[in-house]
Amino acid sequence: MRYFSLVWRSLLRKKTRTIFTVLSILVAFLLFGYLGAIRQAFEGGVELTGADRLLTLHRVSLIQLLPVSYKSRIESISGVKEVTCSTWFGGTYQDPKNFFPQIVSEPQGVLDLYPEYRLPEEQKVAWLANRMGAIAGRQIATKYGWKVGDRIPIQATIWRKKDGTADWQFDLVGIYDGVEKGTDTTQFFFHYDYFDETRMFAQGMVGWFVERIADPGRAAEIARDIDDTFANSRYETKTTTEKAFAQGFANQVGSIGAILRSVLLAVFFTILLVAGNTMAQSVRERTGELAVLKTLGFSDGKVLGLVMAESLLLSGIGGSLGLGLAWLLIQRGDPTGGALPIFFLPMRDLVRGVGLVAALGVATGVPPAIVALRLRIVEALRRV
Repeated sequence: MRYFSLVWRSLLRKKTRTIFTVLSILVAFLLFGYLGAIRQAFEGGVELTGADRLLTLHRVSLIQLLPVSYKSRIESISGVKEVTCSTWFGGTYQDPKNFFPQIVSEPQGVLDLYPEYRLPEEQKVAWLANRMGAIAGRQIATKYGWKVGDRIPIQATIWRKKDGTADWQFDLVGIYDGVEKGTDTTQFFFHYDYFDETRMFAQGMVGWFVERIADPGRAAEIARDIDDTFANSRYETKTTTEKAFAQGFANQVGSIGAILRSVLLAVFFTILLVAGNTMAQSVRERTGELAVLKTLGFSDGKVLGLVMAESLLLSGIGGSLGLGLAWLLIQRGDPTGGALPIFFLPMRDLVRGVGLVAALGVATGVPPAIVALRLRIVEALRRV
């Protein structure tokens, strides 16, 4: 702190350049923050998948259905503890643009196999008791202003009712939160029994099965046993770990994430190079001033320290403002309006950002600091 005023005055020597350099660093770390949030949005679901859960789908594709009767046969396979079934509904809410995941499910199965969904006990009881009941994730409920007790109309795009209409009505009996911050809270779950008896076609069929297994180390073996059970049948299956399925699904849209990350990284490092060059230029312009400091008795080490302190301070101001602004803006939610199931800046990326701020200060300060260290007073004064 002894030489802080001297360092501060050096930064204010050319205020316009300092301001624009700070703004450049701010923008770079603002982009860094959004880069972390986007990465988390595309990959976070993979990290939170259950290690003890398997998914069984039709061997051909996810859109092909399987008989619900497979459930009892899967339950009898050694190593399988619990099984539930689910089906993709694919409707819209009020407007065709208002799309979010709607999952036909067995309520008890969801509650048992997905402990990461936190639902109050009274809402669990209400969901189990009400055949037209549904639960929604906190994010989607907040987005549309839903509250427990609301009647939610969903317009079907695939599953029409027996009377030929596409309008499905559900009682919102619960709103679930995630145990962890990265849990997907954009989904809408409702009863399989009500759905199956009301839909126009494909009664007794489901989209996929979810199994909880006793030993995650036997996942590959159990998955093979499940598929062997239905081999050469009309509805052959493909079983994989939930993590592998989530990773595969993420890879399908991963090109979009990769493009976004590549663009942001390119811009980020370009801005950092500009900031580093500006810092080096600032020191070069002050060769005479540094020579005067040495004339006044400042040692080489002190001059080096002053240049490094200036670089670290400049980087610290811009980086802190950038990371802080990124955190505040990301806290406001997904800028796409709900297209990303999760959107937040992970603490690990925030810590990495702080480390990168320090690294930037060192990297941009070392070259000019070495120049200042090697500076000879007579030669420097001759240039002035």
